[in-house]
Amino acid sequence: MSKRFQTKLAGDGQRQYDELFRRYEDNPILSSHDWPYPVNTVFNPAATLYDGKVLLLARVEDRRGMSHLTKAVSADGCRNWKIDEEPTLEADPEHFPEDKWGIEDPRITYLPELAEYAVTFTSYSGGGPLVSLALTKDFHHFKRLGPVTTPDDKDAALFPRRIDGKWWLIHRPVSPMTDGTGCHIWVSKSPDMHYWGEPEPLLLARKGGWWDANKIGLAAPPLETPEGWLLLYHGVRTTCAGAIYRLGLALLDHADPMKVLRRSDEWIFGPREEYERKGDVADVVFPCGWVYDKATDEIKMYYGGADTCIALAVTTRRALLDYLKTCPVPEA
Repeated sequence: MSKRFQTKLAGDGQRQYDELFRRYEDNPILSSHDWPYPVNTVFNPAATLYDGKVLLLARVEDRRGMSHLTKAVSADGCRNWKIDEEPTLEADPEHFPEDKWGIEDPRITYLPELAEYAVTFTSYSGGGPLVSLALTKDFHHFKRLGPVTTPDDKDAALFPRRIDGKWWLIHRPVSPMTDGTGCHIWVSKSPDMHYWGEPEPLLLARKGGWWDANKIGLAAPPLETPEGWLLLYHGVRTTCAGAIYRLGLALLDHADPMKVLRRSDEWIFGPREEYERKGDVADVVFPCGWVYDKATDEIKMYYGGADTCIALAVTTRRALLDYLKTCPVPEA
């Protein structure tokens, strides 16, 4: 049992547990009620720092059931969000037929080499979901590079720089391993962001009764630290009452990210509050982005609650790395 789960009694006699992430007291921070045009739900936002402010690119589901992406910006990343008056990036099935049923679940990675932001997102094609890629400098104009995977594939983000001369893409193909079970996290590589190959499994879903058995996927883009690449991922446990989406951590080697140094046995964040447990899809916490403040060491994690709203939880990079030091070294 991890040292993280030390307990104490509160003043009312209730047992309390230390947690890595602290939920923002005014959660949820955004919902359909905040939107400047009629929508069903807003959730699963990408996040980045842009022009000194926190920028979210939220998945917005319209009243047809199709999704698009809309930008929201805040000076402190908590309040007073300025939301685009119309969709920021919409499906374009005329030019990109893979967008047939909308685009969803974006991730944002800033690429210093290009001085551009890479936006990876899921295009819902007639053949199933696949990963698409776009580049932008200002989140007003987007250069779409088209699909970079085949169906079924999703939960993708780029590393922020080339490794061994190539761009690396983390993604989650629905392609079982040779044992016939599981959806796992993979890496593919490209010299130019157009042609992707060399697919290789990075992190495997566990089996049996584990919280992350059979199906896992990337949450926020990998965060580079002096001790390695910090990876936040979701795991799905299917029960007789439905699926439960929770979060775990892994640490990848700095020079060779295919080498997993540590992986949490326990989930570190899961649905607890009403806005995470009740909604269009119950019992889901689903982050697609986080932002790191070097001055304070603070990490803000933005996540979808029950596929219905956007919420915020806060931690520090140091706390996550210290926790991972207590986690097992995965078996080779």
